[in-house]
Amino acid sequence: MFADWKSTVHGKTMMARRIPSILPDLSFEEALETTKIHSIAGILPKDKPIITTRPFRSPHHTVSGTSLAGGGRIPKPGEISLAHYGVLFLDELPEFKKDALEVMRGPLEDGLVTISRVNATLAYPCDFIFVASMNPCPCGFYGSKEKECTCSPQAITKYMGKISGPLLDRIDIQIEVSPVKYQKLSDDDEIETSEKIKERVNQARNIQLNRYKNENIYSNSELSPKLMEKYCKLNDNSKKILKTAFEKLGLSARAYGRILKVARTIADLDGKENILEEHIAEAIQYRSLDKKYWKN
Repeated sequence: MFADWKSTVHGKTMMARRIPSILPDLSFEEALETTKIHSIAGILPKDKPIITTRPFRSPHHTVSGTSLAGGGRIPKPGEISLAHYGVLFLDELPEFKKDALEVMRGPLEDGLVTISRVNATLAYPCDFIFVASMNPCPCGFYGSKEKECTCSPQAITKYMGKISGPLLDRIDIQIEVSPVKYQKLSDDDEIETSEKIKERVNQARNIQLNRYKNENIYSNSELSPKLMEKYCKLNDNSKKILKTAFEKLGLSARAYGRILKVARTIADLDGKENILEEHIAEAIQYRSLDKKYWKN
């Protein structure tokens, strides 16, 4: 998740912290696995023998690669494993050390962290939702209609260059957020609550659980290339839309698969059995932001 201007920083963080409130309920198996990881790390509360809510981890930008991935003299789970079945939020992404961010590439792809030592090799699961926020430049106003950016082109390039292409490629949804106008904040119109949103999310999750009951997976994010062929079939118009986007945006094979998974999820939220043109078009829109700010 990418933000546009500095005035939205508190909004970005607030939105990220609300994500667990709209995620599907933890299953008993997920709760047990999450509890085991927190117990191994020694952070399981004494008055809470089992974790029943999805974790939310938000480490400071000074965190090291070891603290993120796990390890140490006595290997322990890192932040990405502590976020297992929950959310890992990195606020102001370019402020993190580049080598720390790069250790996330493998775990984001595989859902597993492997720590090798002379006498043992340990593997910790890390199936988490990665959420990040950032400004488009150091001053925070590049592209703003409200205030002029004071950063030099070199400073902007250096700032954005802290985020590598391979890491960006692993972020399924990229959204540009504009400042909220006063009229919106003071609007008396009824807004959708987290409880209402969660109902729709749970409905979509139940659709997926039923669809994949014989596949040994739980959600669209776990679809293998072979299963995508089976469950993410596109009609001719959808194929044309995706082909055009693939060629114009220069998408990678990884991005192609992630667009299909996101489109499948959008269709599930819409209550549709098949992926339609509007679902694939919406999923593609979430992959274009990197072409605006990372042109090379």
